[in-house]
Amino acid sequence: MLDLGGKVAMVTGAGSVGPGWGNGKATAVLLARQGAQLFALDRELAAAEETRGLIEKEGKTAVAHRCNMTVAAEVEAAVAACIARFGRIDILINNVGGSAPGDPVTMAEEVWDSQIDHNLKTAFLGCKYVLPVMVRQGGGAIVNLSSVAALRSNADRAHVAYSATKAGIFGFTRSTAMAYVTQKIRCNCVVPGLIHTPLVEHRLVAQLGANDAAALIAKRDAQVPMGHMGTAWDIAHAVLFLASDEARYITATQIIVDGGVTAGNP
Repeated sequence: MLDLGGKVAMVTGAGSVGPGWGNGKATAVLLARQGAQLFALDRELAAAEETRGLIEKEGKTAVAHRCNMTVAAEVEAAVAACIARFGRIDILINNVGGSAPGDPVTMAEEVWDSQIDHNLKTAFLGCKYVLPVMVRQGGGAIVNLSSVAALRSNADRAHVAYSATKAGIFGFTRSTAMAYVTQKIRCNCVVPGLIHTPLVEHRLVAQLGANDAAALIAKRDAQVPMGHMGTAWDIAHAVLFLASDEARYITATQIIVDGGVTAGNP
């Protein structure tokens, strides 16, 4: 079940910003454990190499490749490198993203533009260069990562560009799925809620002006009806299902992985 043997998976943002398991890192390792050969992309080669090392330590196959997913030429070159190494791409995971605080008045225009590139253009470019490969080989599966920020907001923290781009991922996923539905290419979306990854300690603590990481973690845990944040493995397992043949009749939709946050706080 959920056997990815014989498949090649390209995972973007496959490294991690610090020690521990980020969504891309856990996803890459899990897909490899299920039999996929991994092409791990990250803008920091050392981060991708760490993921490659973890996969190879378990006796699986992986290649690390540095790629800034906002730069078309680098994405095109990465896809070509994957084809040169493995001959195909069966699974694409568009995992690059990140939030910046601000409302329409306080956010600088360049930050808005950067968020559009970081959260939305990266998925567009990944699909732009991988879809022709999938068409030629007769099928494939794409999973894009969004966020519950596309579904809910709160008054004490505005991140308008992040919310807008992650909502944009919904529309991008549905439109792409329907454009290629007759080509045996599925496109779906995973929607993470509050997830405890290295991002919390290494970026959010400073971004939110928090002085105590433990206090921030406790606050985020308390916001979840289940009583705790999820982990990168929760996201990875949802991605695995949508990428697998068991999800062969599922396209143009999303799986929300949030411990009940959106249902409890609509």
